[in-house]
Amino acid sequence: MSEENVVYIGNKPVMNYILAVVTQMNSGAPQVMLKARGRAISRAVDVAEIVRNKFITDVGIGTIDISTEELESREGSNSNVSAIEIQLCKG
Repeated sequence: MSEENVVYIGNKPVMNYILAVVTQMNSGAPQVMLKARGRAISRAVDVAEIVRNKFITDVGIGTIDISTEELESREGSNSNVSAIEIQLCKG
């Protein structure tokens, strides 16, 4: 999967990410990967479900990968943060 078919989920409104996914799918991308960490995981799930149920009904869920990433804070200590990758596939 190329880097251009990846949507990184952050703190923006859900509709911004939905628009990004729908735009990529309509421009011919056969699959789009949603990536999120920490508190944005629930927003990524919302994006996937809204795209599937309201905008592009023939999109399915491909693979879902969960992991833990170690981040270094400004103070120099390390903390673990959960991460998720949700693959949306057309057809």
